[in-house]
Order: sequence, then structure tokens, then C-alpha cells
Amino acid sequence: MIEAVMLWNEPNNKSHWDPEIDPDWFLFSEMVKQASRAIRAEAPDLPQVLGGISPIDPVFMQHMQARGVLDGLDAVAVHGFPLDWNLWPIHDWPQKIAEIRAVTHLPVWVSEVGVSSFGAEEVQAWGCRRTAELLRGQAPRIHWYSLYDLPREWEATTRHREAEGSSYYRHFHMGLLRQDGTPKLALEEFARCTPDFGLCQWFHYQDHRLDEAVAWMKRLGVTYLRTGLSWADSFRPDALDWFDRQMTALQDFKVTVTFCFTPEHRGIAAHHTSPPLVREEFAEFCAAMVRRYADRQPVQVEALPVPEMPFL
Repeated sequence: MIEAVMLWNEPNNKSHWDPEIDPDWFLFSEMVKQASRAIRAEAPDLPQVLGGISPIDPVFMQHMQARGVLDGLDAVAVHGFPLDWNLWPIHDWPQKIAEIRAVTHLPVWVSEVGVSSFGAEEVQAWGCRRTAELLRGQAPRIHWYSLYDLPREWEATTRHREAEGSSYYRHFHMGLLRQDGTPKLALEEFARCTPDFGLCQWFHYQDHRLDEAVAWMKRLGVTYLRTGLSWADSFRPDALDWFDRQMTALQDFKVTVTFCFTPEHRGIAAHHTSPPLVREEFAEFCAAMVRRYADRQPVQVEALPVPEMPFL
């Protein structure tokens, strides 16, 4: 069920790691190395991936190499959204992957790539098709972000919010499905990309979309998925019950589990981007999750209804 673990998410992006507290990533590097050793002690053969970087920055990757972060890992990952946030054209995707390959011997995953429908659904559909043309065969794993639009009642996981201008609102339109679960034009394009492409779909605590998402992914032919188990969420009421429900629902997919997000009361600053006060606590969380889920065998669950997709 779990095919890999990913350590953090976009560490070189200040929406996910605080550069004011840790300007040279020393604290991040030590945290990842300690977590990696703890996971290796629990599951020696379980692949470990460095959290996908955004922006795609070979200098950052060289910095991780110099600090010894990559020594215990099995792959690195990149995120790219050239039609929405990045300052490079979509046609540069092969070049961007080559830039990271040039500074590490590890395989390079694309753990998030996507296009917003904020301006027009036709743009997202074209972007999905062109991304597939550019990335097929370029990486062992390509995770499209995402299946669902982010509900407007929720917050996007970014520290900038409306200060980013219209780019902030693009967070809410990255899905192949609208908030109400109805399909966009790009859904049909994505169905042509599987099983080469997987999905990246974050499930929030007690996410009401979980069962429906599983049904859609099976209908689309998705075989691998990237999601997360949040250290911050582990302090919520009945957190383990929710984690169990999530991982059981996803048992038929090859799942890369991302460990990230600092609990406010366990960080140097009271924010999910903060380095932890005690690095061992993040390592202990990672080890506990691997111990609980890495060796779990799929169990029989009741079949879910398959959504109709008459246009496929």
C-alpha cells in the first residue's frame, strides 16, 4: 500500500518552511536526516524521497547534498506550475528536470504538476495534454495536482494569502473536479494520461471527499497517489482514527505518504512552517506512522459506487 515516504513539502518555499528562523536550512537538514534514520530503522527498504522543491532550484539541491541530506534518501522531487506561478514556460519542463539530474545521482520525481482553471477550463485541458507530452518518460513518478478544487471555505496552505494577488485564488482551481464534484474539461485529458500519471491529492482532517475521491481515482485508472499525514493533525481529537480511515480507503493504490506541517505548539514559532522545537519529535512521528502503516496489508472493503463519466 505505501510505496514511499516523502519528508516535508516544498522546503525551499517560504509558504512551507520559515526562512527567517532557518535561513540556511541547517535546522531543516538536521530534521530530515534524523527522520530518515528513524524511518530506516522501522522499514529499511521503504523508499524515502526529499520533499518536492518549489521553485526548481539546483543550488538548493546542491546545498542539501553538501549537508548530507541526500545521503540517506532514495529520490528527490520537484514541483512545477509554469502556467500559474513559475517564471518559466511550460516547454522548459525537460530542461528543469535535467538541471536537477545534473547535481544529484538520485532519481528525480515530479511530485506535483498542475494547471489552474482560474482563467479558463480550456487552458487547464490544454495544459494537461501538453504536460503529458513533455513529461512522459522523464520521471519515475509524475503526480498531477489535483483531483479536487480546494473548497472556497478552506484556506490554501500558504503564508501569503491575498497579498499574492490573483495567484492566491489559483490555489482554489487546481482540481480536475469542481468543488461540487462535477468534472471539468481537463478530466478527460487526464484520463488519457493514466496509468503513467498519478495524482497528488491532500485530504484534510475528516475530509468529506475521501470515499468519492477513491471512486473517481479507480474510474480514471489511477494506480499511484501522493497524499499526506500531517504531524500537526496528529494532535487533533481522534487523529489516529482519521489516519486509519484514510489509509484504509487508499489501500488499493501505491501511496507516497508525505510527512510535514509543524504543530503550532511544537514549533519555534507558532506556525506550521516553523522548524520544530525538538527535532526528535518529528522523527518520532514519522517512525510511528511508518510502523503503523508501512506493513499493513490491504483489507476487503465494501465496493464504492463509480461516478458516471459518459464522455470517456
